[in-house]
Amino acid sequence: MTPDHDHSPGVGGRTPIGELVRAHRLAAGLTQVDLAQRAGVGVRTVRDLERGRSHRPQRTTAELIAGALGLTGPARTGFLASARGRAPADPAGGDTPGPPHRPVTGWVHRDLDLPGTPMALPPAVELIGRERELDELTGLLTGDGWPPVLSLVGLAGVGKTALALAVAHAVAATHSAGAAGVLVGAGSDAGDVLAAACAVLGAARLAELAAQLRGRPALLLVDAVERAPDPVAEVLHLLVAAVPTLRVVVTGRHPVGIPGELVRPVAPLEVPPADVVDPDELARWPAAALFTARLSRVRPEPPGPDELPALTALVRRLDGLPLAIELMAARGRILGLPELLDRYGDRVLDLAGPELRGRGWEAAPSGRTAEPARTAVAVTLREAVATSYQLLDDGEQAALRRLSAFANRWSVELAEELLADEADRDPAVEVDPVPLLDRLVELGLLSVRGAGPLRFRLLDAVREYAVEQAAGRGELTAVRRRHAVVITRLVTRTAPDLVGARQPAAVRRLDEATGDIGAALAYAAADDPVTALRLAARLTRWWRMRGRDVSGRQWLRRLLADPRTVDADPVLRAYALLGAARLAAEHGAAAQELPAARAALAVLAGRADVAGELAARTVLGTLLVATGGYDEAAEQAHAVLTLATRHGRTRDMAVAQHHLTWHEVRLGDLPAARRRLAAVDRLAAQCGEPRLRLLARADLAEVARLEGRHGDAVEQGRRVVAALVGVGDPGHRRRVLGTVGLALARSGRLDEAAEVLAELRCDGRQGASGSRAEAGTVVGRPAGGGPVRAEEGVCALIEGTVALHRGDRELAAEWFAVAVAAGSAGQDRRDVVEALVGLAVSTGSAEARERLAQACRRGGIRLLPDEERLLA
Repeated sequence: MTPDHDHSPGVGGRTPIGELVRAHRLAAGLTQVDLAQRAGVGVRTVRDLERGRSHRPQRTTAELIAGALGLTGPARTGFLASARGRAPADPAGGDTPGPPHRPVTGWVHRDLDLPGTPMALPPAVELIGRERELDELTGLLTGDGWPPVLSLVGLAGVGKTALALAVAHAVAATHSAGAAGVLVGAGSDAGDVLAAACAVLGAARLAELAAQLRGRPALLLVDAVERAPDPVAEVLHLLVAAVPTLRVVVTGRHPVGIPGELVRPVAPLEVPPADVVDPDELARWPAAALFTARLSRVRPEPPGPDELPALTALVRRLDGLPLAIELMAARGRILGLPELLDRYGDRVLDLAGPELRGRGWEAAPSGRTAEPARTAVAVTLREAVATSYQLLDDGEQAALRRLSAFANRWSVELAEELLADEADRDPAVEVDPVPLLDRLVELGLLSVRGAGPLRFRLLDAVREYAVEQAAGRGELTAVRRRHAVVITRLVTRTAPDLVGARQPAAVRRLDEATGDIGAALAYAAADDPVTALRLAARLTRWWRMRGRDVSGRQWLRRLLADPRTVDADPVLRAYALLGAARLAAEHGAAAQELPAARAALAVLAGRADVAGELAARTVLGTLLVATGGYDEAAEQAHAVLTLATRHGRTRDMAVAQHHLTWHEVRLGDLPAARRRLAAVDRLAAQCGEPRLRLLARADLAEVARLEGRHGDAVEQGRRVVAALVGVGDPGHRRRVLGTVGLALARSGRLDEAAEVLAELRCDGRQGASGSRAEAGTVVGRPAGGGPVRAEEGVCALIEGTVALHRGDRELAAEWFAVAVAAGSAGQDRRDVVEALVGLAVSTGSAEARERLAQACRRGGIRLLPDEERLLA
């Protein structure tokens, strides 16, 4: 191989290139940090050059630094010459050396007299996870209508050369006139490229090549065209015109740009989902398979079970980029995978490594020259991204810096909103982001996965590099503020669909944008809290459906307490208060948010906001039920029904009827409850509200249980539980599971009741015993000491009913006491009465009966016939 890094340091350890870097930097008034940010390289790179620790930088690094210093003409030429080990230009006006030149490298052509296809290609390298691309590309080159030029483009280190060599070897047998390849060298001119192309195909000149290949197909691979793009384009024009049977495959960071060229971006390898930790499953994901293969080169033992989660996290963090995977795996000789994740997970851009051998053209036989490894692939991810970033014009770079605000996947429409300049935008002119996105895909900076709207994503390394660039230009705050506004608009457009027939699609849309919602909320909370409050107020229903009621309420409370939101629109603050109250009802904090709900109702009713008033009265009624204000809760439900009927709001009528159902149950009028639930079902069907219909059917199951029809309750309840999984309402799903579990326990189906208990306790919250139950078992005794959480009540009720059915009255009494305490912590007081009935039956004590009587008097609750029979 051609020797590299052979420039010795000068006096004091510095080198001519180091002196030049320092002199130009000081003349430009830049610090080492400033220069590194402008060039898109690491500060260490600049520091090592100036101190003489690095004697000969990569060509791409030198070009980036020259561009950042603003060098042009002779100054730039001399700088680059010095970087390649030649004497720099004489500042006084001496001769200026020409640009650094490396010859085009080709593989020696095999004797054409030997049988088989003449081969002039390097050996194929190991290819992992590219089977689909390999099949597609070989089909293109062997089928009818093949393209004259096939370009594989993408980010440095994505695996273009390896894929191109595999394709060339796969189709070589179908090209009877030969298959050959050339590697473009830096500074090559058209004559160099043409001479090399002809030579590897066994000809001295183009005319001779045309005559030699007449009527016979041949394949030419041209690698690294970005080193001399214009000469390569000129030569390919000539070759395609002169030799119609010649098929050309090129690799580079951007297309050649000639007529008839077919461009195929090479994407990173597919990465496993975050929860995949099974070794056999991981082996099926190309990125994980490559990491494991490269790790085996530096250590003998495969990743252990405790390392597999870190392996998954690492390849996801590296976005499946082969260069990054190889650089990371090389460190596995010293560090375990969790250590690699801890040390490098947050700074993958600075990932660097030794020269990578045996990659395509680097496997040249002894005595034949080829490009050094460090010019074939960038040494660090930052340099790999920087070289592609520099191919963008100023407007494209600015757009990429804005797009870096997206934390995960996004759509064309979101990109259009983010890129729009609201201050200067002409309403009559539409900005189409599609050409920009196509350009970013073409350069391998943007990934496109899936078929839904949110299918675009910047590679993590690209996004982090663009964030660095935005920060260096002082744009980051404005970019993140704009992103928060765009995400707030997305949520505002989506929130109305969280009720009604379009709810599943709306929930899915917000689920897909989870990362960006979180990022927008965090950025805006610090910089633009009013926007953050607007965003959080619209997220209440989604948070509740996704079981995030505690964290969602914390966000709302934090933003409402921020002094910068005190003067925000009173209606906005009212909706935020209402959101906090709605979420509090999900986790036993109703009493704390009663004042908030009353304050929101006063504002919204005073502004004649009918929708807001209906929502406020509904939430207030829910809180009142949880805190024992039953009569006022019933008044609020009747007020909602009256107001909704007056304004023809069918859905709110259904909600009111649903709330009034509970009051009928409280009064012991189960037939009236059934009639109200029939009205809920009818109204929900009219307004296309499937979730409300499910909740009505859930309550019908509960009514059936209270009537003693346990088999019907189990059957109906299980159907509703299965349907609620798709809706995504963990709170109601838990309540219906409780109905099913109690019905099973009361009917003596104890093993099935135990399975329901296990499911209730495995929803992420511990059960009353302090530990999770396994399916098919009932937890033995309640844990003593400590407060009892409200959500433990239904589990304790089931446990007590099971123990009572088995004749263990002492254990039943313990569990019913837990259920009473849980109900007192903020759950449905009707459940407290049921628990007190069980406690009275299991203990036979007068004290328990007196507590039951007091609870019924306070809540206006009438015992049901089945309960009176138990007490008798």
